Amino acid sequence: MASIRARKNKDGVITSYQIRVFKGYAPDGKELPKYTATFKPDPNKTEKQNQKALNKFAVEFEEKCKRGLAGDTRQSFAEYAEYVIRLKERAGVKHSTLTIYRMFLPLINEHIGHLKIAEIRPQQLNNFYEVLSKPGIRRKPGRAKAREDIKAILKEKGLTIKMAAELAGIASNTLSTVCNGGSINADKAQAIASLFEMPLSKLFIITKDNTPFSNKTILEYHRFISTVLDQADKELLIPYNPARKATPPKVKPHTANYFQIEEVEAIRDSLEKEPLKWRVLVHLLLISGARRGEICGLKWDVIDWKNNRIHICNNLLYAPDRGIYEESTKTEESDRFVTLPPETMALLKDYRKWYLLQMHNYGDQWNFTNYLFFQEKTGNVGKPMHPDTVNSYLDSFSERYKLPHINPHAFRHTMASILYFNNVDSVSISKRLGHSKVSTTSDIYSHIIKEADSRSAECIADVILRKNAKVIDINETKKKAD
Repeated sequence: MASIRARKNKDGVITSYQIRVFKGYAPDGKELPKYTATFKPDPNKTEKQNQKALNKFAVEFEEKCKRGLAGDTRQSFAEYAEYVIRLKERAGVKHSTLTIYRMFLPLINEHIGHLKIAEIRPQQLNNFYEVLSKPGIRRKPGRAKAREDIKAILKEKGLTIKMAAELAGIASNTLSTVCNGGSINADKAQAIASLFEMPLSKLFIITKDNTPFSNKTILEYHRFISTVLDQADKELLIPYNPARKATPPKVKPHTANYFQIEEVEAIRDSLEKEPLKWRVLVHLLLISGARRGEICGLKWDVIDWKNNRIHICNNLLYAPDRGIYEESTKTEESDRFVTLPPETMALLKDYRKWYLLQMHNYGDQWNFTNYLFFQEKTGNVGKPMHPDTVNSYLDSFSERYKLPHINPHAFRHTMASILYFNNVDSVSISKRLGHSKVSTTSDIYSHIIKEADSRSAECIADVILRKNAKVIDINETKKKAD
């Protein structure tokens, strides 16, 4: 039978009752923590009425416990969120997704982490979303750029970049970045300042990002909170998921940016002056429409030389706790074969010859990983390329040739736009892009579909309605094709 214990304030007045129900014993023989629930008397009711309501509540709670319908509702959101992340990890959720979840936790815990999961209400979530939309909400330490000549300081102290990086506990490329005038995270700058025994403010200029989060980011916070509370709902710890009744900000549909044909031609012509490795990588980004991580994750054994295609089945990612690592593609549909034109296959054959020559030249220094695109730094030669290296290269490439800003995903959108403008159907485009649903493709490229449809209307008008337009003899075209 449930036990009932009154809780009193300092004046001896009963404020609530704790109901406890025996749960059983663990395999080691120890008694498991009891099921607990709290009942608060209604001040507007008589003592007799409250006692009757308490007894009814205790009986119903005990019945729920016996049927396995009661859980520990005393857990805070912070505690339960950690449990849900561990649960998702065991279920095989991708590490990249779990990394994003953990990235959200500090701010969430700061504002609603202390709340019991059974006490969270939609209004509290809406208040949190409003806080996220205010300036100064970001908790990142900021970016640092050197005031002083770091190279000169290293020389004065008799340190190489590698030695100093090891002493400071940071990566060598981080120190190289700041030596060459780039910016780094402020916490890394603090490690360098501590090594040199200099004040951070004297050695670096610190800039902090005080901009509020975008509606898209706030919506991602909301989705994670909803995921956690959905699990609590499934486990019958809460009567409903309050996130489903909250009001996160609306996000405008994303407009895919793509290059115009003349821009593609300028990029293509400029690439001819670049090293073969980068020519091949950028060429594949444009022709295949694959994601950055999918291209970086390509290995030689996925190239089908006979059928002129590549099998996209890996995704190369980076996480601070793992470094560079390989993961399966974004979705099951993203695991796909992409057919390539003869020109691309010929370029890959040239690249294969160059690749084998590099293996021979590096000899014992070469790390056999079989990735098409590899690092060339001492000690890491042959290892997979860091995905961010692609962005860094494209930034410098566009600056060198006075081209528009280039990001890897723009090539994906460009390929899709070219296919739409040439009347390829959404199903075929969706399969080539590796989208899980055709509707995803149609939604992303809706503005391109409209533009392509307008061009199609003009083409039909030229052929059928306009007297001076050149009319194509369909039968004659068919004869030539035959």
